[in-house]
Amino acid sequence: MPQDMRFDIPFSTPVSAHLAPAREQHLRWVREMGLVRSQAGFEEYESWDLAQAAVRTYPYASADDMVVLMNWFSLAFLFDDQFDAEIPDRADRVLEVARELVATPLRPPSSAPRVVCPITLAWAEVWDQLSDGMSPTWVGRFATSWGRFLVAHCEEVDLAAGGGGVELGVEEYAAFRRRTVGIHHSIDAGERSRRFEVPAQAQAHPVMIGLRDAAADTIGFMNDIHSFEREKRRGDGHNLIVVLRRERGLSWESAVDEAVAMTTEGLRRYVEFEARVPLMCEELGLGVEERQRVWMGVEAARHWINGNYEWALTTGRYSSGAASRSAPDDLLTV
Repeated sequence: MPQDMRFDIPFSTPVSAHLAPAREQHLRWVREMGLVRSQAGFEEYESWDLAQAAVRTYPYASADDMVVLMNWFSLAFLFDDQFDAEIPDRADRVLEVARELVATPLRPPSSAPRVVCPITLAWAEVWDQLSDGMSPTWVGRFATSWGRFLVAHCEEVDLAAGGGGVELGVEEYAAFRRRTVGIHHSIDAGERSRRFEVPAQAQAHPVMIGLRDAAADTIGFMNDIHSFEREKRRGDGHNLIVVLRRERGLSWESAVDEAVAMTTEGLRRYVEFEARVPLMCEELGLGVEERQRVWMGVEAARHWINGNYEWALTTGRYSSGAASRSAPDDLLTV
C-alpha cells in the first residue's frame, strides 16, 4: 500500500531527544490556542504525531525551540484541512485568512493580526518566536518562501472549488507541487533551529537553488505517494498518482509505479547537487566557517528528506482510515 512505500535514501539523519517534554507542552498549547476544540478533533490531531515529524526534521533544536517548531507545524497542517467545498463561501474565507498569514512576517514585530481567528492569532505568536534573533535577510527569504507556499495553497483551493474546471498535466503539476509542498521555508526554518544562516552568496548559487528544488520535488512526490489512499477517499485530485493516471491513461498500479520512479529521480538529482557543493564553495571562495554554515544548510535539506519520510510511514494522517474520520474543527472563525 502507498503509505508503506519504501525508498532507498542514501543517508541517515539524527532524531532529537526532546520529543516527550516538547510534545506535552505543544499539545497543551494547541488546546489553549483553540486550534483543536473538540475531543474528536484532538484525538485526530494526536494521531498525526506532528511532534515526531518535528524531532526528525529539526533534530538539533533546543528544547524550547522544539516546542516553537511543533507549534508552527500545527498551523500549516491544520490550515491545510480547513477547506471544504461543501460549505458556502468557505473558499473566500480561506483566501482571506491566507492573505493574513502571508502578511504577518512583513509587518513590524508583535503586530496584531487584522484578520482574527485561531489560526492567525497562533501564527502571530509563533512568528515572533520563530523570527527572534534572525537577520533581515533570513526574515525576507523565509517570508518570500512562506508567501509563495500560501499563494499556491490559495490556487489549490480555487482549483478544488471548480475554478474553471482546470486540470493540471504532469509537468504543470510537478511545478505546482514544488510550491504547495512548502519545503523551501521549512529548510529555512532549519537555520533558525540551529541559530545559523547560510551565506547569502551560497544561498543564491544555482547549486543550492537546484539542491533545494530537488529536495522539494522528492518530498512532495513522496508525500503524494504516502497520502494517496487518504486523498483518493476524499476525492482530492491534487496528487501525483491521480494526475499520472488521468493524463497517461494508466492503471492505479502503474500510476503508483510511475510516481515512485519520479520520486527516485528527484532523489537522484538531489544527491547530484549535493555532490557539487564543495566545488561551489571553492568557486565562491568561502572560508572554513562559511563552508560549515553551507554544510549545515545541506543538512537541513537532508533532515527534511529523511525525517519527513520516516514520519510519513507511520503517521495517522495518512493511514487508510484517515479520510473517514470526523471533519476538522473550524479554525477560521472566532
